[in-house]
Amino acid sequence: MDRAQKEKVVEELGQIFESSGVVVVAHYAGLTVADMQNLRAKARENGAAVRVAKNRLAKIALEGKPCESMSEYLTGMTVLTYSEDPVAAAKVAEDFAKENSTYEILGGAMGENALDRAGVEAVSKMPSREELIASIVGCIGAPAANIAGAIGAPASNIASILSTIEEKAEAA
Repeated sequence: MDRAQKEKVVEELGQIFESSGVVVVAHYAGLTVADMQNLRAKARENGAAVRVAKNRLAKIALEGKPCESMSEYLTGMTVLTYSEDPVAAAKVAEDFAKENSTYEILGGAMGENALDRAGVEAVSKMPSREELIASIVGCIGAPAANIAGAIGAPASNIASILSTIEEKAEAA
């Protein structure tokens, strides 16, 4: 790789570190090509991405970034899993680690906060952005449904009373 290519990689990694909600660093020694393709596919499905980069270039890209403290995890054969959603990449990495014993999560960063192995696991158990939005919409929609039910209930009660009176009048 010549100097221009290295500068381009450092710039791309810098953008990843700045724009990602979460970055997970893991060792991937022992994974097959098929395993890595599987990891990439799962990441894509969940709004995350996977990147293998030279540790030296990644450390250069981390300089001056809020998540610079995660550079301690960049040793050996590392792979970065990242996403804008602060939970997606952690969930993908945790799920993949459960299926593949050779994939070892080291840690990562969430914004300015460095995450150790337990931190990544804790983040992976949090609800995703979509799940939070759905629960908020559900909370907002529930009172409206209750109001509509309360407004509609007297009308249905009146209608049932009228039909009962009508049936009694026809029977008599």
